[in-house]
Amino acid sequence: MNEPLLVAFGVTITPWKLIGYLGVALFAGRWFVQMFYSRRHGRPVVPTVFWMMSISGSLLLLSYFTFGKNDSVGILSNLFPAGVAGYNLVLDLRHRKVKQEERG
Repeated sequence: MNEPLLVAFGVTITPWKLIGYLGVALFAGRWFVQMFYSRRHGRPVVPTVFWMMSISGSLLLLSYFTFGKNDSVGILSNLFPAGVAGYNLVLDLRHRKVKQEERG
């Protein structure tokens, strides 16, 4: 997966880099999603999709740094956020389930 797909302007694109780019896009894009929801509600809101994008982005970046680059700094810098996002997603889903049960 480290074979170049494209080499242009001194930049080499490999399948692992595409996975890394997708991870960065998800991890960064979650802030635009959060801003959209907050603007719509008129107050700070962290939607469930924020945590899903956090986990997905972190796991893709972990894959890239583990298998594509073998970079321990990248692994450590994405391992912790993935754990926190997973924990927050579990809390969010539990809270939604309780709210749904209260409604009937």
